[in-house]
Amino acid sequence: MKKKVFLLFLLPLITMGQVSEKFEVDNKYVRDLIDKYKKEYRGPYKDLRWFCNDGTLNPPKEPCENGGVQHARYSDEVVALGEKSHVFLGQILASTDYEAFWDAPNDHSRLKQYMLEKYLKSVDDGWVNRKAQFYRGHVQSEDESEWGKNFFLWLLEKPGVLENNFYLVRQAVKDIPHSGDDNVAQLMRSQSKAIADAYPAFQNLRIKIHGQPAREDIASVREFKAQNASKLSASLNADFDELIGTMETFFAPVDVQDLKKGLSLVTEAGLRQDLSSQVDKLSQGNSDQKIQYTSEAMWMIRERIDSEASAAGKLALLDLSLKLESLLISELSGNEAATLKTLLDQVCFLSMAAAASGYTETWEWEQIRGNLNPVESGNISLEQLSTLAEAARKQLNWGTSYNKAVFDEDITRFEGFEPKSTAFYDDRIRGSVALYLGNKLGRLGSFITKEENLNNQVLDVSNASQISGLNPGYANGKLVIVEGNLQNMDVDPNSIYAFERPPSDLRPVAGILNIAEGNLVSHLQLLARNLGIPNASISNENLQELKKYNGQRVFYAVSNKGTVILKQEKEMNATEKALFKKEVRNEEMIEVPVEKIRLNQTTIMNLTEVDAKSSGVVCGPKAANLGELKKNFPDHVVDGFVIPFGIFRAHLDQQIPGQDQTYWGYLTDIYASARKMKTEGRPTSEIEKFQLGQFAKLSRMIIDMPMLPGFTKDLEDSFTGILGKSLGQQPVFLRSDTNMEDLASFTGAGLNLTLFNIKERDAVIDGIKQVWASPFSDRSYRWRQKYLNNPENVYPSIVVIPGVDNDCSGVMITKGVSSGRTDEITVAMSRGVGGAVEGQLAETWAIKKNGEHHLIAPSRELYYNSLSPNGGTVVKEASLSGPIMDKGRISKINSFSKELIRTMESRGIQGPYDVELGFKDEKIWLFQVRPFVENKGALSSEYLQSITPEVDQNKSFSLKSTLK
Repeated sequence: MKKKVFLLFLLPLITMGQVSEKFEVDNKYVRDLIDKYKKEYRGPYKDLRWFCNDGTLNPPKEPCENGGVQHARYSDEVVALGEKSHVFLGQILASTDYEAFWDAPNDHSRLKQYMLEKYLKSVDDGWVNRKAQFYRGHVQSEDESEWGKNFFLWLLEKPGVLENNFYLVRQAVKDIPHSGDDNVAQLMRSQSKAIADAYPAFQNLRIKIHGQPAREDIASVREFKAQNASKLSASLNADFDELIGTMETFFAPVDVQDLKKGLSLVTEAGLRQDLSSQVDKLSQGNSDQKIQYTSEAMWMIRERIDSEASAAGKLALLDLSLKLESLLISELSGNEAATLKTLLDQVCFLSMAAAASGYTETWEWEQIRGNLNPVESGNISLEQLSTLAEAARKQLNWGTSYNKAVFDEDITRFEGFEPKSTAFYDDRIRGSVALYLGNKLGRLGSFITKEENLNNQVLDVSNASQISGLNPGYANGKLVIVEGNLQNMDVDPNSIYAFERPPSDLRPVAGILNIAEGNLVSHLQLLARNLGIPNASISNENLQELKKYNGQRVFYAVSNKGTVILKQEKEMNATEKALFKKEVRNEEMIEVPVEKIRLNQTTIMNLTEVDAKSSGVVCGPKAANLGELKKNFPDHVVDGFVIPFGIFRAHLDQQIPGQDQTYWGYLTDIYASARKMKTEGRPTSEIEKFQLGQFAKLSRMIIDMPMLPGFTKDLEDSFTGILGKSLGQQPVFLRSDTNMEDLASFTGAGLNLTLFNIKERDAVIDGIKQVWASPFSDRSYRWRQKYLNNPENVYPSIVVIPGVDNDCSGVMITKGVSSGRTDEITVAMSRGVGGAVEGQLAETWAIKKNGEHHLIAPSRELYYNSLSPNGGTVVKEASLSGPIMDKGRISKINSFSKELIRTMESRGIQGPYDVELGFKDEKIWLFQVRPFVENKGALSSEYLQSITPEVDQNKSFSLKSTLK
């Protein structure tokens, strides 16, 4: 968690102090507080006061002598909640300190909470202000608007604000009053929702207004009101009238000259003139041309707004951008493309408008815009169509993930006491061009999949063509929908899980669908790929639609080319049913070789003393391969040492205090008892429960186990002699390295413990025991049991190395993970240390050996870890405004991958390789290399191949083709 620091601010005129590293929120207390405020006339407020410019507070009937504003004062509970939990209820803008509201030290939390609360008020009858919205004088709209204008003028004077926060600021301009405008689209959606909640028969129209609003819906709402007039209460009749008025405003024709009014504030003459000319085009041409001109005008603003010097000009440009977006949405209303060319043009220009709205950074848009140029005439091949659709899909997916990343921390905080907060993500998308891009892309995807005969079959979800398979495999089990970001959750290994974001410590399951796919080379993805667990990326909309199937049994398959099938179990055909009648063949299980292990190596080894031949003999493959790298790339690997298998076994040969048994004897007895239970015919679940309980006890005993005196002396000498500092003075990483990793068919990536940058003497010694205990954890046990015949023969060694405080770090796979190509590498990088292995939304690239490269996915992590010289990590803020992997780093890592492949193959170590590495001051540092293991059965399954038939990608279509 990022270190949180309060600035001095007014709430109003209340001084806040320093807060702790993590804000604690008592969700029940806040929930009860909100429920109380909903029922009280004054809601979250104490009374009315004049807030004078000289800092004094006057009673309501005593105006300020030198100017000020009158509004409500927060209740003592609200003030205390802000101080303790950084949760702000019933925010009033007037007299709020700008710096405090911008809340930069807390990633702009207070600003985001204002936007979130405004949404909650719109969908929940005023929310905390349910009664207080009628509290006369508690807020003055003109004061709020004046404050909003001055706030933006103050904010936009700050250097770099738009460069680093364009999307957030643009969204804030939409929500914070500053010119008399309001978020009409959000108001329309909230009004229709309120009516549907009170009168369920309106639900179908409400869904239409939320999903595909069109001008024709105004007539539909009028007709519905007339048909149900006798059943509607007076208040509902008034609600319908308000909704119709809002819809008329939303779909009202735009006055082009009105759009140009704000341009007089723009001081950059070239930009002002170019925008004026572009806006003039909007009075010409047909609807399709207006879509083009509007999108181009929006992009002109996004691309050139930083050239505007004045804050007033920047604010005018942001206002114009939002008005243009409203115009664009209005033009799209009911505009169904009749031909393939028209549809392609709409997809291309809407992708541009989405980028212009800030859903992607400008550098991200530049990576894909070359594939989103409108095709002028003639024919287009299926391959070209697929390339264009894939680029647009990236734009849409990157945009929705950007939206989630920006608001995630505060929505997660609010979810604990207000579940309705989750819908804010969706509201942001539905109020933007992204909604329409998704609709158009869904139509294009349906056209392509029909021609390819590759139609995804995913129950009855809409836009199933946008679902993308990540890991091949098939499964049959109960579908479980999981919302939120959960760690250490209890999972059923026979169920199929649809996650908002899968936990990094996920135990084995039958199948995975997830919104935030993380990256292709995280530990979770590699394990899923290794075990043939089907995994696909879905949208939040898909997840919501799947909810009605929660708990039902389904069949799920993902082909090696990404086709996805998800159907109810009762709809499985004979071929699909037969897949689960086959017994698992013994040869699919792995026997870990233990005959070559040398347990007589009971002293610490310098990293330079081990190499590839040491793997499975004195240490695990991490140490062996890192030693190999140290020999061949000495300048790219830190100094370090290895605690071999023999030291672990020597410690477990000690007698357990108070028992007539050694630790090793206790371990072997667990497996002996399990085998006996199996011969007795005990249920597998009973045997597993027994073993997990015994392993938990063993783990605790290992952690409490005394260290052998000779080992402690050896450890101290190794720190001094190899690392150059005494034990307790040099921060180190402790990496578990078992003999059950990196086998021919099992990677074991990330199953056991790595301790980050620990420094204190006792912490290092305790950490060694924690690492020794980690192979007996629930998760590690379950993954091993799924694949290994002799999981009882686990021997951990430990790699001890100092950390490198990387500028960025991550994983390189020396093949195309998604393409399967052997002439390219896949690189996933995050800022800071420990990147791209725990499922972070990492920046991922495909890089061909000839230097060509393309962006698979940008990073969406707003924080990163940095190493502290005192041990531990410090969390810092990340900016997404530029790439992690610039051209220089891409060139360096591509060249280095070739050198690494040559060297490893010359030593008899065959690839492809999974390499953990990082950049520090543009130098590459290596931390691990292991085989990249895929599930050959899933890749070669006849059934999975059958659901992805070969397609002629050269097949062409006339752009004049009529669409149904």
